[in-house]
Amino acid sequence: MENKVSSLKKTARFAGLLYLIWIITAIYGLMYVQPQTIVAGDVVATANKVLANEFLFRTGIINSIISSTVWLLIGLTLYRLFKQVNEHQAKLLVTLVVVQIPAVFFMEALDITSLMLFKGDILKTFELSQRQDLAMLCLKINNYTTIILEMFWGLWLFPFGMLVYRSRFIPRILGVFLILNGIAYVIHCFTHLLLPDYQALVFQIATPIWTLGEISIMLWLLIKGVKNNIQTVDQQ
Repeated sequence: MENKVSSLKKTARFAGLLYLIWIITAIYGLMYVQPQTIVAGDVVATANKVLANEFLFRTGIINSIISSTVWLLIGLTLYRLFKQVNEHQAKLLVTLVVVQIPAVFFMEALDITSLMLFKGDILKTFELSQRQDLAMLCLKINNYTTIILEMFWGLWLFPFGMLVYRSRFIPRILGVFLILNGIAYVIHCFTHLLLPDYQALVFQIATPIWTLGEISIMLWLLIKGVKNNIQTVDQQ
């Protein structure tokens, strides 16, 4: 039993470490790179910012690739941690992570294309304003792809939350937080697409829920790992 607890703790703490790295990359990309390179609705200002901060823009692309790689590793590590609880739900968790990866790489291809357009490396026969409009189109497609991906950011948290709730070696309340987190992502996604005027309001309401759910599970996995007593783990 001690060996089992030790093994689970190592796996859980590794998942927590990966989660921490992923959160750091998300903060860097969304809260640092984007504000310094993108000006919503202003093509010329965005072009000037991207060109003035080209290296930063490129680090954002690398950051997204690293983030996606870590994201995949999180899914695989959580599968290893929870497969004894319910293998079908653990496989569903991994599947909902894996299907997101191609979309992220497509988005980064759009970022690279937009940079090349802003610099005039491609479509040189086009007018500057035309290249800038095409580059902005790439960035807008990127943005709407992110909105669609938000659905999957929510969906994967449902099996994750259920697995945490059923595992008994992680506090059940964290599983509830994750499910609420997932619901918040899904609602925000649909609001953004169907009722965009209310998106900002829903974002303000959802942000504390997102923070509570994923920060809580990350800290538990990283610091505690699993409970010492795991005799009550469900075997299903």
